[in-house]
Amino acid sequence: MFCFYNKIHQIFLCVKNQNKRRHTMSKNIFAAGLGIATTDSKGEVIEVFFAKSFLQTEKNHGAVSDFVKICSDIFSYDGGNSTFSISEMNIDHLIKIFDGHSGTISFLDTVRSAQSRAYVTILEKDEPPKDIFESYLKLSLLSTRAVKPNCIDLNGIFANLPNLVWTSQGAMTIEDYSQKQLDARVQGINLEVYSVDKFPKMLNHIVPSGVRVGDGARIRLGAYLGEGTTVMHEGFVNFNAGTLGKGMIEGRISAGVVVGDGSDLGGGCSTMGTLSGGNNVRISVGENCLIGANAGVGIPLGDNCVIEAGLYITAGSKVTYLGDDNFPTVMKASELSGVSDLLFRRNSQSGAIEVIKKVNEVTLNEELHKN
Repeated sequence: MFCFYNKIHQIFLCVKNQNKRRHTMSKNIFAAGLGIATTDSKGEVIEVFFAKSFLQTEKNHGAVSDFVKICSDIFSYDGGNSTFSISEMNIDHLIKIFDGHSGTISFLDTVRSAQSRAYVTILEKDEPPKDIFESYLKLSLLSTRAVKPNCIDLNGIFANLPNLVWTSQGAMTIEDYSQKQLDARVQGINLEVYSVDKFPKMLNHIVPSGVRVGDGARIRLGAYLGEGTTVMHEGFVNFNAGTLGKGMIEGRISAGVVVGDGSDLGGGCSTMGTLSGGNNVRISVGENCLIGANAGVGIPLGDNCVIEAGLYITAGSKVTYLGDDNFPTVMKASELSGVSDLLFRRNSQSGAIEVIKKVNEVTLNEELHKN
């Protein structure tokens, strides 16, 4: 069962008087989007900007069904995960159908001059993305808060995304970059390179509401930033990871890691991801937690937990747990996974890691963290 936010934008409204569908397909469509593609010098698609994307929910079920009927008529869509090019022949038909629905009409009118690069992508099922279109649509669903991290299938996404040179003039392949750089210099333009990566900056595609970001280069498309999140200049959020609510992020949120509402990740701290190292445990940080500066966490934390500055807790770390009766018990840190109200600290004399129960709650400075 997928984890969805209730706050989903209803992009497509009900469309009346459509022709009967010519094909039979599932009534439940997972997601769809309207996008504009970037192509290389060979005309091949290298990245996609989904200006309109939506997830089917109970609220917009009828609208999505009508949209699929339209795609059946115009693009001969008969089910499955598919992508169709919006051509000069069908764009006027689409505009006529969506007459009065300003958001979609605005998109279609705008892309009229880029018809060869405008596309419709439909995902009937949540399956591993098989191409660039499906990959970018799923990343967009994450960054628009349509789905939460770890709740959609992203297996194999790396194979679909080429390494691109992300520049002040957009994305380009490594092979095309030298000529583009020369052309720009001839025109007196300095072509600035931001990165060479498979993922673009999230903020170049999507700016979610209620967030503050110090350095956009440190947030990848596919990151999920909850309402009220602040990411300072040294903070980093990978794709398929993020925050579920308010939070101050000055450390790193690795892929697959989810941080609960009201938590604070101190400067230089780390959360252990699942992309490398053979770790198959999903790391999470509960609500109202504090990970101190240059600290780290490799186990799921419960709510209201603190890790002192400079202390890195891994699953195999040997810790001395001082319970309610203050009777010391030596165990692996993994045995405390998901337990709330804990303080992890280093004994200044012995160097041993100690864990004690804590009663006071971690709270964010409302004035400092206000967006």
